[in-house]
Amino acid sequence: MRLRKQALGNRNLIGARVEQARKGLGMKQKELLAQLQVNGVDMNASALSKLEGQMRSVNDFEIVALANILNVSVDWLLGREN
Repeated sequence: MRLRKQALGNRNLIGARVEQARKGLGMKQKELLAQLQVNGVDMNASALSKLEGQMRSVNDFEIVALANILNVSVDWLLGREN
């Protein structure tokens, strides 16, 4: 497992939660990317890494797809639930 080289950015609220949920499921980024593709979200590895590092903005349809794939609520991703 590689450690993050840069500090978290401030381009989204959900990046850290996406990473937390993904790792909690034992899912690799590559597996999440495949699930995103199946759900109609075209994202590459660099974009996902930037999303998790809060260096990339996130679209509403991406948030919904991530919540569905990671089996969490959109509110949880946005930090509105514990």
